[in-house]
Amino acid sequence: MTDDHDTDDLVVLVNEAGEPIGSADRETIHGPDTPLHPAFSCYLFDRHGRVLLTRRALTKRSWPGVWTNAFCGHPRPGETVQEAIRRRGREELGIEIGRLSPVLPEFRYRAVDPAGVVEHERCPVYSAELESELDPNPDEVAAYGWVDRAELRHIAASAPFLLSPWVIEQLAQWPRDPLG
Repeated sequence: MTDDHDTDDLVVLVNEAGEPIGSADRETIHGPDTPLHPAFSCYLFDRHGRVLLTRRALTKRSWPGVWTNAFCGHPRPGETVQEAIRRRGREELGIEIGRLSPVLPEFRYRAVDPAGVVEHERCPVYSAELESELDPNPDEVAAYGWVDRAELRHIAASAPFLLSPWVIEQLAQWPRDPLG
């Protein structure tokens, strides 16, 4: 991982094959015509097998206030996805993560939120073991809760509008049921 301040909020831009073609400031790329870029989604499970849902802060540019998986983010130039996951876990939830497991390494999606902000990402999905207490950053997380596996499946099936579109797509594609 790089400590260079100039890359602190840069997002790598990629072509359709996933090859880097440049970088841009994260705040400038998410809009009505967001270029393809790498990201990740991480799901956290507790020792009882419950999954952590977080409600995105109301100040988030895309999908403010929507419930989603534990956290998401973007690798910075020169940073591996695993390094980015550990960094964002600390930044968003104040946590340390144990074992990481890739679940959907080739996941990709494009979605448009109600305000017209486009997410266009190559977004591998990981599950992780939580190794510390949660201390959410209020600039990132408005609320959080642990739900059991059946409850998340029920929410996704009966009220998908409560969840981020990437969670709905990820649950439909998960190769083995993460929820039971």
